[in-house]
Amino acid sequence: MKKRKKNIVLFASGNGTNAENIIRYFQQHAVIHIAEVLTNNPKAGVIERAKKLDIPVRIFTRADLASPQVLIHHLGEQQTDLIVLAGFLWKIPTALIRQFPEKIINLHPALLPEFGGKGMYGLRVHEAVIAAGKKKSGITIHLVNENYDEGKIIFQAKTEVTRRDTPESLAEKIHQLEYKYFPQVIEDIISGK
Repeated sequence: MKKRKKNIVLFASGNGTNAENIIRYFQQHAVIHIAEVLTNNPKAGVIERAKKLDIPVRIFTRADLASPQVLIHHLGEQQTDLIVLAGFLWKIPTALIRQFPEKIINLHPALLPEFGGKGMYGLRVHEAVIAAGKKKSGITIHLVNENYDEGKIIFQAKTEVTRRDTPESLAEKIHQLEYKYFPQVIEDIISGK
């Protein structure tokens, strides 16, 4: 009997460059499949990116997340093996975390535990890193728990912060780390490495 592929569901709120990179990485994968993109933003760029790559998209509301039983049921129907937050800005409810223990991961654009927490996303993170005079920044991939950016750290990669860096130039360095490492780490997690 043929084994079914492992299913990943991506949660995204924005432009979707990381989601697109992940989708492309797994397009021809033998055992891992991107089942769907879920977004809370009906105007998110990720919607077009996913559709161009033939990945179904589902839009949900804050109310759907506040009472996540329908969402949990839907994820169960999708036979979801891993939920990947790829630029998803809302807090994941406890009920969803309990339903998928250690099966929800997030990418944060800084070296946690510093520069994490509510409101720390996008250029705000890079502005804070530069303002603090840090010589290094990077990415953190971590398990999701009930608190923003406090779950167990799975992986970190670093880049240098120079005196010439602006929040925008640092963001570009961080994006390069994200594109390089995020799909590989997802593959390792789902493959049990």
